[in-house]
Amino acid sequence: MRWLLFLCLSVGAFGNLGCGSSSSGPNPVVVMETSMGTVKIVLFQDKAPVTVKNFLAYVDDKFYDGTIFHRVISDFMIQGGGFLPGMKAKPESGTIKNESNNGLRNERGTLAMARTDDPHSASAQFFINVKYNDFLDRDKARDKFGYAVFGKVLDGMDVVDEIRAVKTHRAGPHDDVPVEDVLIKSIRRVEAKEKKD
Repeated sequence: MRWLLFLCLSVGAFGNLGCGSSSSGPNPVVVMETSMGTVKIVLFQDKAPVTVKNFLAYVDDKFYDGTIFHRVISDFMIQGGGFLPGMKAKPESGTIKNESNNGLRNERGTLAMARTDDPHSASAQFFINVKYNDFLDRDKARDKFGYAVFGKVLDGMDVVDEIRAVKTHRAGPHDDVPVEDVLIKSIRRVEAKEKKD
């Protein structure tokens, strides 16, 4: 399908939300500030270590600052991380292996890596599923790979739902582009804070 070219967790599958049992410690949490509100996200480094390491490298480099959600399909997903306003492509680093065999599902609120029709072509672009897109899961995908889930929205699905509802149009060769830019102002790690009783 043509959309694949542009694309670049049951409770048990999610494991501990933010409290992974891997030796590397708790799963990291990031906060994404957008022009429409704040979204808090847990990253499943215990399930998708390569993908999370790659994503956090972009986060730490502040790569996502000033990018946009450039593709919005209201009954599917919102995609961002690769374009600046005006649909100017932002140069991405190398590609990573597809970790879609990690047991996580493309359920509502999950983050997955965007890619081209090459299963191992993901780089910086990601999307947030606005409903359960089971056809993107490895066991149901036509290409037998699917799309690698690596995170989930903890707080801010109301913001995601606002973004999914924006008006879109065709911009040059690109379909489903928001008429008004939906900006990703920043994505930052949230440092774990000890509870004080």
